[in-house]
Amino acid sequence: MRILLIHPNYHSGGAEIAGSWPPAWVAYLSGPLKNAGYTDIHFVDAMTNDLSDEVLRAKMKELKPDVVGTTAITPSIYKSEEVLRIASEVVPDAVRVLGGIHATFMYKQVLSEAPWIDVIVRGEGEEIFLNLITAIHDQSWPNCRYDIEGLAFRDGDQIVATKAAPTIKDLDSLEPDWSLLEWDKYIYVPLGVKVAIPNMARGCPFTCSFCSQWKFWRDYRVRDPKKVVDEIENLVENHGVGFFILADEEPTINRKKFIQFCQELIDRGLPDKIKWGINTRVTDIMRDKELLSFYREAGLVHVSLGTEAAAQLKLDQFNKETKVGENKEAIRLLREADIFVEAQFIVGLDNETEETLEETYRMAWDWQPDLANWAMYTPWPFTPLFQSLGDKVEIFDFEKYNFVTPIMKPEAMERGELLNGVMKNYRRFYMQKALFNYPWRGTGFRRRYLLGCLKAFLKAGFKRQFYDLGKANYWGPQSKKTVNFNFDRTKTIAPAQLDDWQAAADKAAIKRAKRLSENPEPVKACGGGDNQMDDDGTTTLIDTR
Repeated sequence: MRILLIHPNYHSGGAEIAGSWPPAWVAYLSGPLKNAGYTDIHFVDAMTNDLSDEVLRAKMKELKPDVVGTTAITPSIYKSEEVLRIASEVVPDAVRVLGGIHATFMYKQVLSEAPWIDVIVRGEGEEIFLNLITAIHDQSWPNCRYDIEGLAFRDGDQIVATKAAPTIKDLDSLEPDWSLLEWDKYIYVPLGVKVAIPNMARGCPFTCSFCSQWKFWRDYRVRDPKKVVDEIENLVENHGVGFFILADEEPTINRKKFIQFCQELIDRGLPDKIKWGINTRVTDIMRDKELLSFYREAGLVHVSLGTEAAAQLKLDQFNKETKVGENKEAIRLLREADIFVEAQFIVGLDNETEETLEETYRMAWDWQPDLANWAMYTPWPFTPLFQSLGDKVEIFDFEKYNFVTPIMKPEAMERGELLNGVMKNYRRFYMQKALFNYPWRGTGFRRRYLLGCLKAFLKAGFKRQFYDLGKANYWGPQSKKTVNFNFDRTKTIAPAQLDDWQAAADKAAIKRAKRLSENPEPVKACGGGDNQMDDDGTTTLIDTR
């Protein structure tokens, strides 16, 4: 049986300006398939190769697969639906499968607008997809579809979701197959080396209202650090990878496991061959201030910090337990440890103004991170935050939910003015860094890395790919009144999805009211959770007084 996996051709001018990222989902799905004896697997990376629909048609016609599978995050959903629509025309007998986080939660929306999709894999895909492939191979599909957990599909006029599949308890049992990927094409621009995105943990112990990690993965599970390093060593030795970013939302949550991971890298001599980066919280950096030099010894060179916003009002709105002063101190500590630090700011909330954008810039310059990134406030359509915003959400064109397009409109600003203010911050920050900082900041690796980051920004800016500026027709302050974000305002929420949201919201409101009447909620910690994980994997209450 022939299986064709396709990564959809979606671009937004966001994270991709730093490089071409390997689609890890392909490796993690194909590994269990091959171990089960399904070896006729083909992969087409339409995004990295920028393939047109006509080329996809030709490849499907040539390969004649029995199964066509693709994935979707929210902004790529329409591209993914189109991949499977093409498959319905070119290889109509092939089973058309969609997975990923957007389809998992928005399956009613997806199956309403794309009825040509045969089945959606909901949640953690490795075991569910294998069960589906086995059923297709045994020719028990589609008669057995109600018996397979973790699926959604249409049955006549009805949209059906089977019982949720259990999460994979033993992540170490997964053996990803990285051989399907075209490694020469996955390059991290700042260093000019091949890049990978391995996975050490899944899930998050916190329940942030604007995040989806905890909802999708459900259980927080951590792999054996030695197994993770085995995988990284394989990527280095067999695929020539020179840089990796841990896919985890926050790999430092479990301090004990993270320390073991770093020590294992050092013991195998891997920091001489590969460098790496992570996303984490300010609180974890403050907690681990004495260990930062050890993390650098293990090859950690880039930390992206979720400082989120400059104004303390915004930090409180996101349930952050950090204070502005702690953000600055965490950045200083990282730089002293020779770890490059990127400060992430969220802009475009209801109370955003030209003055608050200016404040964000001044704070970024005062803190002096090596890099700064301003991301547009974007509520995922399957989060509690999205539902609570109600009528404030005016745009349902999910292709624009990419953190570079202002989905939400501040009360006192137009969207074009918001984009112009963000671009002004970028111009000033990186112009000063380019003139007075990067060329003179240290020697050797540090200087090369910083100049490489600057190269990535300049390359994307020259091609007008950065922040989708070319598509939005933004040419500078003079165009802020005429910017066109090309929203498709015909996009709406499917009635089936809306009914499901309303039902879920009603249930949640009833449960919350009952809980609050019995036990008033304490102040929330970072990510909306109450706890901080200890070295033994348990959690303790954070004192937020």
